[in-house]
Amino acid sequence: MPHIDQSSLLFDNRYLRALIVPLLIETLLSVTIGMMDTIMVARVGEHAVSGVSLIDSIANLLIFLFSAFATGGAVIASQYLGRKDNRNACHSAKQLMYLSLAFSLAVSILMLVLRKQVLGLIYGHIEADVMDSALSYFTPILISFPFLAVLNSCNALFRSMGKSRITMIVAIIMNLINVSGNALFIYVFGMETFGAGLASLLSRMVACFYMVYKTTRPAEQIHVPDPLKFELDIPMIRRILKIALPSGIENSVFHIGKILVSSTVASFGTASIAANAVFNALSTFANIPGSAIGMASVTVIGQCCGAREYDQASYYGKKLIGLTFLMMGATCLIIFLLTPELARLYNLSDAAYNLAVEATRLNMFQTLLFWPPAFTIPNFLRAAGDARFTMIVSIASMWIFRVMLSVILGVYFGLGFLGVCWGMFIDWYCRGILFTARFIKGKWKTKTVV
Repeated sequence: MPHIDQSSLLFDNRYLRALIVPLLIETLLSVTIGMMDTIMVARVGEHAVSGVSLIDSIANLLIFLFSAFATGGAVIASQYLGRKDNRNACHSAKQLMYLSLAFSLAVSILMLVLRKQVLGLIYGHIEADVMDSALSYFTPILISFPFLAVLNSCNALFRSMGKSRITMIVAIIMNLINVSGNALFIYVFGMETFGAGLASLLSRMVACFYMVYKTTRPAEQIHVPDPLKFELDIPMIRRILKIALPSGIENSVFHIGKILVSSTVASFGTASIAANAVFNALSTFANIPGSAIGMASVTVIGQCCGAREYDQASYYGKKLIGLTFLMMGATCLIIFLLTPELARLYNLSDAAYNLAVEATRLNMFQTLLFWPPAFTIPNFLRAAGDARFTMIVSIASMWIFRVMLSVILGVYFGLGFLGVCWGMFIDWYCRGILFTARFIKGKWKTKTVV
């Protein structure tokens, strides 16, 4: 890579800190919303923990679809900002809102009508009390999706401007509403898993209304102009979809695969389902730095590519991946040491507890070494507009390794839940190698979308 003149850099260390630190806090708080639902319903019983876990697998699929639209809009807006074209950045924001709202409403209505059939199709003959808990939690979560989709889009736009402090504050408000709502609905009113879902719905509604208000203010660098005036711009929507569709397909296929893996885990019994819930929750904490830096990269790499400063994009990519390894080293070590105590918060049976501790500790070692190249580097590629490549690699690796090997190792070799974990790790190895090679070769520099 050519020498970079430090005085010409678009972003200094102070800017990066101001962008990344609030994103770390926001990501932490976003993770704790789902975790608090699981922990607070644990008092109801293992069937409630399992029911919430099963719904989270489906909900994450849909949430990542909504996030794909937000990512597409954020990449376009960031690249326009890099070109100093604020007018088109604002116009892309308006089209993003149309896409997010229309798609999320359609998905929510369809899933509300078919929710029983969907759960029956995916999870089959699970225990009746687990199914009842899952259905109760599912309904308010589905109603919350349009609010969440619009909120994600607003948040992505503010991150494109580097204003991650605002999205952090919103995440704090959401957590306060969610935790207090859980305490009221579960412990006081005895609403069990439905109460946990209702608290999540209320937190997303409040946050959505506030961020829509912020996004329509003309004082913001990126804002929605004339929000009550309908303006459909097909070429701009195509630009957004050029990023959003590959990302959406990638995320949906990825999470469909995860649901199928969850279905395999469900066949091992309630202890494995509960252990998987704890495994997912604790492992997500270790991934927080990588997730936060991935979001920051949309702003940094996107604006560099919009300004046609590709050498700077490479420079920041290397800097951000190094920071990811450093910070995830700390989180993995902390989770590894605290796993036995944290797992006790879930009120598990002895079998589920022991399995959760063993699998989570194994995962911390793998996460430290292989998660950053597998999941942070592809965010760099998407920010540059190279979304199609990440889609192809992710889909192929997911199905060949994670899904197929989960069945082979877990079922046919009798390794159970640990076999499923090894299928996931091998998936990471493949992704990391291919994404790292793509970034080093630099073909992504030809994919700028504005």
